[in-house]
Amino acid sequence: MQESVKWTGPILDNHFHLNRNGRFLEAARDFKHAGGTDIVLVHCPDFSAPPTTKKGHSETYANTVKMAEEVRKEVELGVRVVLGPHPAAFAHQFTAWLEESGEHGAERAVENYRESIDAALDFVHEGKAHAIGEVGRPHWPVSEDIWELSNTLLLETMHMAHQEGIALQLHVEGELETTYRDLASMAEKAGLEKNRLVRHYAPANVSKEITQGITPSVLIGKGAIEELMSSVESCSHGFLLETDYMDDLRRPGAVLGPKTVPKRTNQLLEAGLDEEYLWKAHRDLAEELYGPSVY
Repeated sequence: MQESVKWTGPILDNHFHLNRNGRFLEAARDFKHAGGTDIVLVHCPDFSAPPTTKKGHSETYANTVKMAEEVRKEVELGVRVVLGPHPAAFAHQFTAWLEESGEHGAERAVENYRESIDAALDFVHEGKAHAIGEVGRPHWPVSEDIWELSNTLLLETMHMAHQEGIALQLHVEGELETTYRDLASMAEKAGLEKNRLVRHYAPANVSKEITQGITPSVLIGKGAIEELMSSVESCSHGFLLETDYMDDLRRPGAVLGPKTVPKRTNQLLEAGLDEEYLWKAHRDLAEELYGPSVY
């Protein structure tokens, strides 16, 4: 391994949550003090009481947009914003409303999902958000009805992304080949460029044979460096790095702490990763997917 090398370029965490009831600005400062320059701030709903109207979605999204503005001003980080309906919130609402109101409840859940997408798009059109996410399908066992409906709505959202020319951040199950192949097939049906699907929480295997042209956003935890280094030579168009930092005081440092991406970036450089991949991960690919960072 090379020694005494330090990355001096930009450092982006592609999937970062913040919470006003968490560490909020202090978490963003930890990232910056570790060397970070940019975050992709992903909306995190209140899973205990997710919105049930378009107005409710707009209000919660506006809070995420406001947090991004505060991070830019107070911490001086670049922040892009990703807004959308988390698949877990949809699945739980669908189940509850189906039990409560039968078929009418199911229709209500679908309508609420579509209104949440419409509300997110409003912010995209205003230039206050840069992609839709995290959307996808459940990563735990669910009924066949929920699974099929989640896939139907995901395909519908891919069609929308194609029409709007925007990227989607995806939250899906953890399998490798089968999940990537399925998502790539859906993207083709929707007419969406596969690289505009960003697989959040992606495994560290980034080979093109596995990823099928989809953009992996690698959860860069323990053991990920070795797997990434073993597959990077066959990577098709690059990868992103993320922590999925939750900013939940009940789970400090979950999923990974805010200092992790800067730390792992330097470890990748020490491991011999070509700087070209780091420029792609921290600047070029993000600009292609989301546009320039906002300071």
